[in-house]
Amino acid sequence: MQSLSSAKENRLFVYEVVGLSQNDKTDNLDYSIRKSGSVFLTVPYSRMNQEMRRITSLGARIVSIKPLNTAAAE
Repeated sequence: MQSLSSAKENRLFVYEVVGLSQNDKTDNLDYSIRKSGSVFLTVPYSRMNQEMRRITSLGARIVSIKPLNTAAAE
């Protein structure tokens, strides 16, 4: 049985991001970015704040954050 704090840390969220475009900063990412449309990023609970700041610094906008339902996979 997992403790409450470790269950929090294992939660994943999906960010829907618009406004990302390929540039010098985004060239270092492990995925390419389309000029139009949304990009979906999976983010662990422990990195949510850091990822929000990074996305904002790249000039993009988060349009939705949804929990990734891992219960269906178990």
